[in-house]
Amino acid sequence: MRILSYLLFLFLLSIFSINSSFAKNENKVNIIVESKEPRILFGAEKVIAALKGVGIEASLASNNKISAKQKNIVVATQATLSSAIKKQIQIEKYPTAKESFAIASFGKNNSLLLGADASGALYACLELADKIKETKKIPASFQLYDAPEMVLRGTAIGIQKPEYLPGRDVYEYPYTPESFPWFYDKQHWIDYLDMLVENRYNSLYLWNGHPFSSLVKLKDYPYALEVDEATFRKNEEVFKFLTEEADKRGIWVIQMFYNILIPKPFAEKHGLKTQDRNRPIIPLIADYTQKSIAAFVEKYPNVGLLITLGEAMEGVGQDDIDWFTKTIIPGVKNGLKALGTQTEPPIVLRAHDTDAPAVMKAALPLYKNLYTMAKFNGEALTVPEPRGKWADLHRTLSRIGTVHIENVHILANLEPFRYSSPDFIQRSVKGMHHVLEANGLHLYPQASYWDWPYTADKAPKRLMQIDRDWMWYKAWARYAWKADRNSTEDFNFWSKELSDKFGTNADANKYFVEAYNQAGEISPKILRRFGITDGNRQTSTLGMLMTQFINPFRYGLFTLMYESEAPEGEMIIDYAEKEWKGEKHVGETPMQIAEEIVAHGKKAVAAIEKVAPYVTKNQEEFNRIKNDMYIHLAMAQHYSDKVKAAIQVLRFKYSNDVTDLEKALPLLKSSVAYYKNLTSLTENTYLYANSMQTKQRKIPMRGVDKTFIHWKEVLPVFKVELANFKHSIDSLKNTKNTKAPTVKAYDNANVKLLGNYQTYIVQQNAKPFSDKDEKIEALAPELKGLKGIALNTSEQQKNGTKLEFSNTKPVTVLVGFFTEKSLAYSPAPVLEIDASANNYGQAESKISKAVILKGMPNVNVHAYTFPTGKNTLTLAKGKALVLGFVDGNQNIKIYDAALDGSGKDIDWLFGEYKPTDVKL
Repeated sequence: MRILSYLLFLFLLSIFSINSSFAKNENKVNIIVESKEPRILFGAEKVIAALKGVGIEASLASNNKISAKQKNIVVATQATLSSAIKKQIQIEKYPTAKESFAIASFGKNNSLLLGADASGALYACLELADKIKETKKIPASFQLYDAPEMVLRGTAIGIQKPEYLPGRDVYEYPYTPESFPWFYDKQHWIDYLDMLVENRYNSLYLWNGHPFSSLVKLKDYPYALEVDEATFRKNEEVFKFLTEEADKRGIWVIQMFYNILIPKPFAEKHGLKTQDRNRPIIPLIADYTQKSIAAFVEKYPNVGLLITLGEAMEGVGQDDIDWFTKTIIPGVKNGLKALGTQTEPPIVLRAHDTDAPAVMKAALPLYKNLYTMAKFNGEALTVPEPRGKWADLHRTLSRIGTVHIENVHILANLEPFRYSSPDFIQRSVKGMHHVLEANGLHLYPQASYWDWPYTADKAPKRLMQIDRDWMWYKAWARYAWKADRNSTEDFNFWSKELSDKFGTNADANKYFVEAYNQAGEISPKILRRFGITDGNRQTSTLGMLMTQFINPFRYGLFTLMYESEAPEGEMIIDYAEKEWKGEKHVGETPMQIAEEIVAHGKKAVAAIEKVAPYVTKNQEEFNRIKNDMYIHLAMAQHYSDKVKAAIQVLRFKYSNDVTDLEKALPLLKSSVAYYKNLTSLTENTYLYANSMQTKQRKIPMRGVDKTFIHWKEVLPVFKVELANFKHSIDSLKNTKNTKAPTVKAYDNANVKLLGNYQTYIVQQNAKPFSDKDEKIEALAPELKGLKGIALNTSEQQKNGTKLEFSNTKPVTVLVGFFTEKSLAYSPAPVLEIDASANNYGQAESKISKAVILKGMPNVNVHAYTFPTGKNTLTLAKGKALVLGFVDGNQNIKIYDAALDGSGKDIDWLFGEYKPTDVKL
């Protein structure tokens, strides 16, 4: 009996052990990867980590076979999926499009993660990992198909700085630990790349003027290397690490560079400038550049190239086509030949200051793996649906047959404040698809591009952009993957994200999203209806001078912004003229926007206050977000009243009635009060407004040597502006003379012309060209009596203008540019397309409509200031006037001479800012 009992005990124990074993095995997951590609292995590791995070044991199968005793997850691509598994699954839609994937259940508790390619399989792994983390288990039955709408979804990092390096020019930043310590921080790269893959970005653009002299050595030009040997080896190590880690995550690294820009040691050895917009292509530079590209491609064959043909070349013309087809593409091909491969790395052509359709037409027969890129809203964010000729260019490039990429660039009008409006961003991506017909996204940091990786927030420890601006990156990525989404599902997504970040509930999150959306309308509307430019020479969050509202052309108004990067509507000057004439207004008006931005600001503040009681996590960051909402309101109130004041001032231009100015006075006064509030809100919370802190910044004030980068610096200017305006009103009321004070003619400076130049006296009936009979009919009185240079127009149009001279004291050359945009005329300096356009202080028109020549366009006078010594003035091809030389310290009055009869100058009402002698 005892024997039977013992045998029964052993039998029951064995049954229990078997069942326990099965139960134990069912809580183990066997991960089978049918390819050892890095992206698939990386994805599988993410699944394993998610399973272990919820207490489920998982590991890669050692024999790559399905286990009958465990749950199995198979990761495969269409090319590697075994026939045995194919027979067991039923998938409604197989993934065939690039990066697409399907997830399906098969057998008993088994899952298949199937990608059209390795990236698709990676995204399938990430999708399942997210589900596991959300539900704390493996979904029992899971059927899903997904694919991205945009082919390329990428972000940009600038390997650049807020200021110039000593002895260097714009964009010239060799890769060194001293300049970019973060570049050598591998954990930083891991964190950033993980953020990218989490959001399903598949490309990373590195922006630098000329990276090759930091990354490759050339046998023929060993002296071109700009870094020491130790740094060069570090650069090799980091770049290799970065590209390998990016590839694991399905991210394509793309190196950007400007043309034509050469390394400083190379330039010095050959007596050249590192960059010269007016320099023709010369064989030495072409050979160096071609060999640099070849060496880079041979060393990093999987890295793409982003080409900027403009800025450091003359711009639109045959040189662009020749440089791209005879230097860049041959350089890539030579690199491939050295590698013994024909697999073309991608080349992206920027449609910036170049005729991109013409360049592509010439290039496509030579090279097939080409893409195009153009700025979405210039260097700002202004409108979801661009229009006009800028939209036409995008559509033309989209229809070439290659992928066209939308460049969300710089975001100068958003920095430094937080911006994450899901509504505006979603509408923008829809506009990219439906209006511009594009299929790629290139995304800049939301703010502080030039100060990567830090934000402008003033905090005990510098905040990182990827932490502060998480929602910016997530929103663009979400809608680039799929733009049209169910509104309820979309809100639920953002509600969960906000809850995870701040501990808020769904009710509070409705107001959270509302606050972001309301605030997200303010900066775009301000710039597109009141601004001077979409470029980063304007920091619109710092405000604008009154003269920038009432006389925008004086400051180089970039009209494309109003014509293409804004809804149809009116500028302030147009609105005021129509009001005076009683004409009907068209589209979006300044007064409308002045009211709307304040309403948006008040709604944003009210919404964020409703969120505040429910925040249980990250309280410090929430407080910063809340402060930003109050900042947006104060900025909107400031702009609103100042714009209304400007409209009243412009009415005086037509009425000559001082009461119109008196009506403007309380509005201008309240705008200063609102700005004072804005200053107090930012004084202890922000280090700066704009991350580009060089002489390129012009609006509202010129930012030389990191000046006028904070509201507390601009507030005194606005106070002086107000005081000057009060004084002008009093002067007008106490005198019958309403004209601006008369000015004295400039004295000629002593210079020695180094060449056979013909001169003339600048006066009425003088001939400013040596080969033409056109005469000066009228001129601003300051210019009368100057000794001008009579230039040959045929030579100007063929080769441009080159004037060599020497001087014993600093001098300013007064140059007249014709206002018509045509190949016949030399273009005036424009910072939007030429970063060197203010190297001599020449970007701003000093005297508008200052010279009239019969049968020719108006002439605006610009000033080029040169130091003591031997100097050369170079101008782009086309007719221009050299009106003479004046003392380099000559105070040149900035105003509109209006010799074309366009109206009187009223800029004088606002005087000048004495500390810097800046004309307001």
